This record gives sequence, C-alpha cells and structure tokens, in this order.
Amino acid sequence: MSRSVAIEVSHLGKTYEKVRAVDDLSFQVYAGEIFGLLGPNGAGKSTTLRILITLLHPTSGSATILGMDSVKDADRVRKTIGYVPQERAIDRFLTGREHLELLADLYHLSPEDASTRIPQLLKLVELEEQADRPAKTYSGGMKRKLDIACGLLPDPKILFLDEPTLGLDVQSRLRIWDHVRAMRERGITVVMTTNYLDEADQLCDRIAIIDGGRIKALGVPNELKAGLGGDLVSLTVREHDRVELLAAAVKNLPAIRAVTTTPTGLDIRVDSPEKALPAILDAANRLTCQLEFIDYHRPRLDDVFIAHTGRSIKDDQPKAEGQ
Repeated sequence: MSRSVAIEVSHLGKTYEKVRAVDDLSFQVYAGEIFGLLGPNGAGKSTTLRILITLLHPTSGSATILGMDSVKDADRVRKTIGYVPQERAIDRFLTGREHLELLADLYHLSPEDASTRIPQLLKLVELEEQADRPAKTYSGGMKRKLDIACGLLPDPKILFLDEPTLGLDVQSRLRIWDHVRAMRERGITVVMTTNYLDEADQLCDRIAIIDGGRIKALGVPNELKAGLGGDLVSLTVREHDRVELLAAAVKNLPAIRAVTTTPTGLDIRVDSPEKALPAILDAANRLTCQLEFIDYHRPRLDDVFIAHTGRSIKDDQPKAEGQ
C-alpha cells in the first residue's frame, strides 16, 4: 500500500556566492513519520530545513509541502507548519505562559482558541507547574520544552525541529524524545536535524545522511545498518609498520568480508565472529603483531556514516550541558 507523501524534495540546491551548501538533494517525507536529517555541522541540514519552512529560496530544484510549493505558495505553507529553531527564542523575563500568549497573538489565534490550546500544550510538555515562573528560572531542558510548545501552538500538520536536543544533558534529551514520539502518535509529521547518532537511531523512522550538501544514504536506520553486512572487529596494533602485513594475511581468511586499515590498526568486517576471531588472532601471532585492543560489535549507525562518507561524525560532536 502506497504511503501518503507530506514533503517532496526534488534536485534541491542552494549556493552562497561560490559555496554549494546544498547540492542536488532529492527525498520524500511520508505523512506521520519522524524523518531525520543526520550529518555534522556544516553538512547542509539547517539550510535544507530553512528552505522547507520558506525562510530561504533554493538556487535550484524545488520542494513541496503538502502539495504546496515552498516558494510560490510560501504563505500557505507557513499556515500548515510549526518550527522550533536551534537558537532558543526565549525572553528570560517572560513566564512560560506569557510566551505562549504572546505567540498566540502573533498567530492571530482567537482568545477562545488560545485559552484552550495554551493549557493543553503546557500539559503536553509537562510545564503546567512551572508555567507562571519566569523563563530565566528554567533549566535547559525546560526551555527546550517551551520551544516545542511554541512550535505546536498553531496546531501544525508538520513540525520542523532544528537540533532539538543540542547541548542538553542525557535525561533532558530522553524527555524531549518522548515528546517527539508523542507528536507522531498525534498524527503530526516531524522533520528534524541532528548530529547525534543515537538520536537518529532511536527516534527517527527514516534518516537521510547528509555530508557536504549531498545525501550519502537514505533509509530506515536498522536497514542501513543491516546493509553493511557482517559484524565489525576492530584491532589496535602496537607496531604500526606491521599493519599492512596483517591486513594482507587476514584478507583471505574464512568468514572475512572486508579489511580496512585505520590510523591505529584494522577494521575487519566478518560473517561469523566465532570462525573469524580465532583465525585473526592466529594470523597476528604468526606475524608477531602485538594487539593492544580488540573491539567487536554489530553494525552501528556510526559505521554506516563512515562507510558512506569516509569519516566519523563523532569528530564533530557538540558537547552537552555541563561538559
């Protein structure tokens, strides 16, 4: 059965002078799913998001939101979406409730609608008890909850979240994840950017891995991981001059899929660790290679990112509060 398409992006491009920030992106977002744009800082995620919410015009290509063009039908698009920016737009002297009341006026909600929506949203994001406290007394997680409530105030069909948990502590991040899942249960389509691997893996129904303004991979996180084939054995070798010799010896062993050299040793993709590990250790002993560390794990999203981009996203990871 075909799924309803909420967003259609076709050959989208955005150039700033000589810099190609977004380069020929094409993808669909299905109604009612959580869709993630995963990539490091500067990958083109936020630029793509700002085109979809009509804040930027693309240099090339097109994007339609619920059948409406992001440029030609910008005013109509804005009436159907909500947006939570990466930068918190919170006045520290206003209370949580006053933020929502001010925004309700800007959205031209009737007093009746506002008086109904605001208590509902404060309850949804668990800020009922703190609603009448100044925002300057809120924690980072509470401020992010207020941001989300503001994004939901116009009752959008699609909600865009730009780095929704950036800089938050672990517990606050998990609470925000729960709120995002609750939006999906309410039938809201969610499009979010993130450079947190665990967030994309645990929260998103599908992801597009973006690097250098281009989509490197697109699909369900578990399917992308399974697509790598085999588990990963990583070796840290003390004698760096023996890494190439060990790679050559291991390459043709039973149950070995692929061997890649790393700055510290080898990454070995294996079909069966039970068969491969003894053979790998035997080869290392024969070549008198001293192994300082052996790591074994099933495919992770970081492995997918490395496989498609040639580098780890962790090198560009932001720090959480208190770190």
